[in-house]
Amino acid sequence: MKILIIGGGNMGLTYAQSFLRSHITNKADMMILEKSPEKATLLAKKDIGTVYGTPDECVTKADLVILAVKPQDCAKLFSNLKPKIDPQQVFLSIMAGVKIATIAEALGAPKIIRAMPNLPAQIGMGMTAFTSSEAVTRIELVMVQNLLSTTGKSIYVDKETAIDAATAISGSGPAYVWFFMNAMTAAAQKMGFTQSESELLVSQTFKGAIDLFNKSEHSCEEWIEKVASRGGTTEAALKSYRVNAVHDDIILGAIAALNRAVELGKQ
Repeated sequence: MKILIIGGGNMGLTYAQSFLRSHITNKADMMILEKSPEKATLLAKKDIGTVYGTPDECVTKADLVILAVKPQDCAKLFSNLKPKIDPQQVFLSIMAGVKIATIAEALGAPKIIRAMPNLPAQIGMGMTAFTSSEAVTRIELVMVQNLLSTTGKSIYVDKETAIDAATAISGSGPAYVWFFMNAMTAAAQKMGFTQSESELLVSQTFKGAIDLFNKSEHSCEEWIEKVASRGGTTEAALKSYRVNAVHDDIILGAIAALNRAVELGKQ
């Protein structure tokens, strides 16, 4: 299976490296299309497949085409691709907000898979939600899920609206975690710890809490109850969060991200 990744940015590079590392494909079958000459030169030095600057020589060779470009660049990209594609090719899009119907109509291609990965895919700890048009076969879906799973975990969702929701939760989610970590790090420094000490305290606390959660059957609420003894320090912090509506603000932030994902799909 020949794979063409259009866009040599963070996710495009991550996919190429993950696919090769897992031996699910090889360099001979890996192609990357990157319009920036500077980026193309850097990608070529990484020796992860053949790098192209224009679609003329590579699009027709691909069985799977991965669209890893910014949503605002898709209109021009689609017009360049359309004359060169085959209806039997499978297109995997990771462009936030761009609907399957939009891609199918713009390309004249029926086999569209839409996915939303996140940045931890760079270290094989990503979370990807994906869905597809009816024309995609079960075998093709399994093939793509195997590719996506080289970067972490993946789930198939029946409704495309769930992709926008996944964008708001897992796609943007790492930034929410880092936002909270940054605040905790700042608090630790105010309490007298150095920058490096603060970062260690916070990062290990997050890692330990997540690993403990994943290795148990307790819910978040149950773990909170185990830590927050009556009249203790944790309860004091949680009371402050409740008074300041931190829980509700986090939900509102995720909804704002969802609304923006929907808006991008209308542009």
